[in-house]
Amino acid sequence: MKKIPSAVAAISVALSFATSAFAAEPIVGTWKRSNGTLIKYSGKGPTYCGSVLNGKYKGKSIGCMSGKGGKYKGKVNKLDEGKTYSGKASAKGNTLKLSGCVAGGLICKSENLRRQ
Repeated sequence: MKKIPSAVAAISVALSFATSAFAAEPIVGTWKRSNGTLIKYSGKGPTYCGSVLNGKYKGKSIGCMSGKGGKYKGKVNKLDEGKTYSGKASAKGNTLKLSGCVAGGLICKSENLRRQ
């Protein structure tokens, strides 16, 4: 009888750590653009970098972001143009809003990606 409560406690502790890690780094993971391209953000500490997992630009970097709590800033590589823009991202639930900006962030082009 004592083994069941111990197992439940162990599972509860493991789930709380997993939930805390996910909440602290919501940009980490694989995201899908509307055109089907998969982007994977990974990293540790303050910096998270994105790379393309499929398609024409497979293996290419789309830039790195720094931040936490769902709000990030950094650089976004527009691979089809060969240009790098200042960027920002915000993650909420299963949606990542990724933006490339010019004019000090006054003009931005954004798209929403879905968590995979």
